[in-house]
Amino acid sequence: MTALAPAPRRATHAHPHRLTFAHLLRSETIKILTLRSTWWSLGLTAAMSLSILFLLALASNDNGGMFSPVMIMVAPIQFTMLVAGIFGAIMITGEYSTGMIRSTLTAEPRRGAVVLAKALVVSLLMAVTTVLTYVVAALITAPLVPGGLDWSEPTSALLPLLSGVASMVAFTLIGLGFGFLIRNGAGAIAATVGILFVLPIVMSLFAMAGERWGWIYESVAYLPSNAATTLTTGGATDLSGAAIALTAWAVVPLALGWATLRSRDA
Repeated sequence: MTALAPAPRRATHAHPHRLTFAHLLRSETIKILTLRSTWWSLGLTAAMSLSILFLLALASNDNGGMFSPVMIMVAPIQFTMLVAGIFGAIMITGEYSTGMIRSTLTAEPRRGAVVLAKALVVSLLMAVTTVLTYVVAALITAPLVPGGLDWSEPTSALLPLLSGVASMVAFTLIGLGFGFLIRNGAGAIAATVGILFVLPIVMSLFAMAGERWGWIYESVAYLPSNAATTLTTGGATDLSGAAIALTAWAVVPLALGWATLRSRDA
């Protein structure tokens, strides 16, 4: 009788060359910055913002200061939020369409780390783009709006601008979360646009439906776009509720995307 060969021992370290998180961040930064879609998205965000606020500044100047400088600077968010959401979506769906996601997960099997690294990189890029846009916007509006920005009152100047930066980051993370969750460019973009733009319009229609459906209309205030408007107006009272709602809209899709990435093959 021949002796049975011993079963091969399983390796105790399946991934001895696992990337550190710092290396993963660097890798994601290089990957994203080398995509033309990144520069197109960020450039379009800045161009749209500056074009809209320039027109608003001219209109305000012609009507004796109809809009405050801060209102002029944060008003474009209602349009650029779509670009921010789409930017977040295509930053991951492009990897699924090309198969690069497999290489990413081979180099770094910790899928939560991959989600976190990509979220940090796209958030930082959108935040920097928004801050630079506001700097240029301040220079544009200064000669057109009487008085300019009043920095002596943080709640009326600095806080709305910081809220604007946070809102653009949140819109980007919503798109990124749907990208991880749906894994298809068209589907992720459709879901992002639906949440940011279509859903508020549909839910607003319930204002005419009577008291029975009033709760639907009242919940419109906690949709991402409306929550961002509340935060950037500066004079709203329910700032904490709007902040919680916007944070939840950014975190929940990312969490669902992470759970999907863990449970399904790339």
